[in-house]
Amino acid sequence: MVKRRHADKTEDLGQAMAKYPHLRKYVEEVSAGMGQPEWVMELNKNMRGDHPSYLYPVGDPIFVHVFRDHEKGKMVYNVIEPRLTEEEEKLYDKILDKMIDHAHKYKVPNHIEDAGDIIEKIFKEVVKISDKQATAIDGIIDSKIHLTQLQHDNIWYYVFRNRVGYGKMEPFFYDPYLEDIHCTGVGNIKTIHKIFDMVYTNVEFRDDIELNKYILDASERVERPVSDANSVVDAIMPDGSRVNFIYGRELSLEGSSFTVRKFSEVPVSIIQIVNWGTMSAEVAAYLWLCLENGMNIFVCGETASGKTTTLNASAAFIKPDDKVYTVENTPEVTMPQETWQHLVTREAGKDTDVTMFTLLIAALRSRPNYIIVGEIRGEEGNVAFQAMQTGHPVMSTFHAGNPHTMIQRLTGHPINVPIASIDNLNVVLIQQAVSHGGRMVRRVLSITEIERYYDAENKVITREVFSWDPVNDVHRFRGLYNSYILEKKIASMLGYADTRDIYNELDRRKRIIERMVQEEIWNYFDVWEILSRFQKEGESALPFVI
Repeated sequence: MVKRRHADKTEDLGQAMAKYPHLRKYVEEVSAGMGQPEWVMELNKNMRGDHPSYLYPVGDPIFVHVFRDHEKGKMVYNVIEPRLTEEEEKLYDKILDKMIDHAHKYKVPNHIEDAGDIIEKIFKEVVKISDKQATAIDGIIDSKIHLTQLQHDNIWYYVFRNRVGYGKMEPFFYDPYLEDIHCTGVGNIKTIHKIFDMVYTNVEFRDDIELNKYILDASERVERPVSDANSVVDAIMPDGSRVNFIYGRELSLEGSSFTVRKFSEVPVSIIQIVNWGTMSAEVAAYLWLCLENGMNIFVCGETASGKTTTLNASAAFIKPDDKVYTVENTPEVTMPQETWQHLVTREAGKDTDVTMFTLLIAALRSRPNYIIVGEIRGEEGNVAFQAMQTGHPVMSTFHAGNPHTMIQRLTGHPINVPIASIDNLNVVLIQQAVSHGGRMVRRVLSITEIERYYDAENKVITREVFSWDPVNDVHRFRGLYNSYILEKKIASMLGYADTRDIYNELDRRKRIIERMVQEEIWNYFDVWEILSRFQKEGESALPFVI
């Protein structure tokens, strides 16, 4: 993973403007036209408003101004980063030439993420900070290029950004509020913002030459080079983000394109998901009981419905001492359990490829307490159901809009799970991106329990225990005193004399989640710590009273 170079964030706007002239210039120009943006260190969904205009640090010296352009009817996302003067651009080229002369002294690193420190050492060898304003003509003194502090900082930003970082995409990778980055050809980049949804940025590719060069360089760095013969490539960026490249106008009429699904070092927590209204505290409590007690769960939905985010957040309910294996095509899942085996496929069309099917078989041999499958698409689905049948709990995402479609896809080609085996799955969660209140939101639409396979009619018996009411935007618990999984499975397993007492435990856990929302305990690992202590020590270990 690329070493983070923009970790520091200046918290005071005045200090930031004094330290970074490019920020001061931007704020002065914007304030004259539309008023000074509100400086914030953190964003939340209450900031959507009618007239949002927020300025926030991404990581020194990068800042972002996001605001609504009412004339165009769009949310605008302006990246504020240093700009090289014409003279600094000449110095930049001269410094790069001089760095190449020094580079032979250093061993070529095996991975791009190891190159940052070497490049910084070479940079320090060829430049020196001076009080005198340097020019490309007279900048070289005693074999070093003398730069003012401002010149040094600006040029070093671009050396690292372009040689080790992500080029003009650099600010997007450091902004924790961005989910996806979309380049649909020549022109401006668009991104999906966690607070403001689709935003239109001021970062652009001006022509095919610039865009194609960027895609060629980026794909070579991740060792999945595009070409005219290999025009569509999926790859993993150094930070773990997923990227899809499409090269050339023959396939992409507006110009070469790419889409990045960003990796987040700190996953979204179940408390954030509840606070956003994606699911209720009662739904989360239900998942808590299910996952703590080894139920098999599929999180289903269409593309961009938030399936993986919900799976990742819910996985914190798995017991802290459980041995968890994850199997993925691309690494997106982060498990908090200490005993976590993270398996990722190797698929490049070669004899040495390792498929998800192979990894799933390997995971079964290791006898884990839980198997997490990133997404079931093919024959590995059959193995997943065999794992359930042999007592290995499985959790996975699956592309389906409702339980009926899910069963059809599972029993059809190429997955081919026998319909009689479907009742090894216990719970189906359906989640979608829906329009509500004039904006797109993610909501758990339903939770359905798989009760049994009915041989006489060759069908699967199900019951819906949660449903989303779109009019009132609430989740209805239809399974009160009628949940097959809670009463017949979990309560019986735990030895309840009266299986309906399980609903008291459901209510207790619901109140715990509600209290965490009230206390604004959002961080994934803080939530994990509370859940872990509760599982081991009970209610007395909670940092609050319920």
